[in-house]
Amino acid sequence: MNFRYSKHPEQGNLVLTDFNCASFEKRLGVGDYYKIIWAKDTAINMGIDGYSITLEKNQVLFCTPFNMIQIEPFSKGAISIIFDREFYCIRDHDHEVSCNGFLFLGSSAPAIVDLTEKERKSFELHFMFFEEEFETKDHVQGEMLRVLLKRLLIKSVRLLKKTIIDPSMEQSKVDIIRQFNLLVEANFKEKHKVSDYANLLNKSPKTISNLFTKYNNKTPLQVINDRIILEAKKLLLLSEKSSKEIGYELGFSEASHFSKFFKNQVGTSPIYFKKNTLNIY
Repeated sequence: MNFRYSKHPEQGNLVLTDFNCASFEKRLGVGDYYKIIWAKDTAINMGIDGYSITLEKNQVLFCTPFNMIQIEPFSKGAISIIFDREFYCIRDHDHEVSCNGFLFLGSSAPAIVDLTEKERKSFELHFMFFEEEFETKDHVQGEMLRVLLKRLLIKSVRLLKKTIIDPSMEQSKVDIIRQFNLLVEANFKEKHKVSDYANLLNKSPKTISNLFTKYNNKTPLQVINDRIILEAKKLLLLSEKSSKEIGYELGFSEASHFSKFFKNQVGTSPIYFKKNTLNIY
């Protein structure tokens, strides 16, 4: 199964696939795509940002365009919705679904939710509606698909909120964390300290740290460091830039500082990582 909606460049692209095809472009799209991957029938092995993971049955993974994904050709048991910013911009439509900085860009590590049996049946029904709409060719098809995507995103945000350490956390406090995550996305190359972002939010570093303690198992500094590492990996694997050039681009004044930071976070040097990680693109 592989359905694609792509009318005009300004209307964007939406893909529904079960990965039962060899083409990487059909399986995951080439370009700035958001990806919602559901291990529907069985666990699937895949690569994310240079690491191998197993997405367990009835887990749903939410990836941004920044996450480097590898799934083997003809992988079975999974189904995915893939879309670009032109089809649905989560930043411009954040007031509709409230997923920016939470479901997507909540940290460099993709969000994962577990489906209960009831939630699984709901997802099955929703994906059936997607398939039905892909087969309906008329002038409102694009808008209908957007409505279905928005509903899926809202449902997924609700599921992800259940995974917060303190589910009773006030929405205003969750929004501060969302704002922190989005500020990291915009400034991680220049700002490496929690205090930098606390100042932008007019909060103390301690307040930010306390909020993250109630939110998940990551500290605000880990969120910053993870985003720097994600970009470093992407540049190492997808560009011809040297480790020194990448370090300077990511805000490190000395190449040795970048190499030490990378090794502390990843466990290997940048050069070793580049030589020993399969270039998935």
